[in-house]
Amino acid sequence: MSNTVLKDLKDGILLLTLNRPEKKNSFNLELWTSLAAELDAARVNDDVTVVVITGAGSDFSAGQDLKDYGVSGAAHSYRITERAVVDFDKPLLAAAKGVAVGGGATILFHTDVLYVGESLRMRLPFNSLGMAPEFASSYMLQAIIGPQRAAELLFTTEWIDADKALELGIASRKFKDDELLANAMAKAAEIAQLPLSSLMETKKCLKMAHKTGIENALKVEQESMDRLAGGPASIEAMMAFMEKRKPDFRNLKKKQQ
Repeated sequence: MSNTVLKDLKDGILLLTLNRPEKKNSFNLELWTSLAAELDAARVNDDVTVVVITGAGSDFSAGQDLKDYGVSGAAHSYRITERAVVDFDKPLLAAAKGVAVGGGATILFHTDVLYVGESLRMRLPFNSLGMAPEFASSYMLQAIIGPQRAAELLFTTEWIDADKALELGIASRKFKDDELLANAMAKAAEIAQLPLSSLMETKKCLKMAHKTGIENALKVEQESMDRLAGGPASIEAMMAFMEKRKPDFRNLKKKQQ
């Protein structure tokens, strides 16, 4: 398995570490694919009771690596990971600090328990990229914090710090960065002492109410992405990224339906 995801299994707890710290753990094709493979393997491994996801270095994940965006198979590998996370049927925890942007933020909405470090800076940048939400975030964020606050965050693409994540209910607890992972692992150890069969049935009960909403959101989001990808706004956003400038959407005409 690729070293873009480090794994450590002990006493029923599988720690998965996103391991591209020099790129702020941004997702390229290899990282998407590796994370999906590890989650799928953990589902069928009876030695795994709880999974904890974190990021190497100072950040959780800067989201999609834009330099890898057009690589053949990138979109497919993202969809595989999306499916692996949504379908994961055991307790899933995350310890996130530093940057958590785009896919590096939306993946966290599917964790059962999210602990964050004081340095957390989360952002949902889709509109600023001329794109639509992803990872069923258009549903999950509403389910977590309510429709108006979700709309505000998605429309404005504003930064969310650790205190705001805690206040909104996106995260359940906040810790100093150097204490974050230890506290997440301690909670995982507490959960791992309980019977896996009961934990899985409890997760099924918790997630069943959201199943239809998640599936509908995945479908609509993918259709929206397909319409917007390669459009004037997304091209302007990509050019601005390449040229290291702020995108200018003011003169773009709205596409006629």
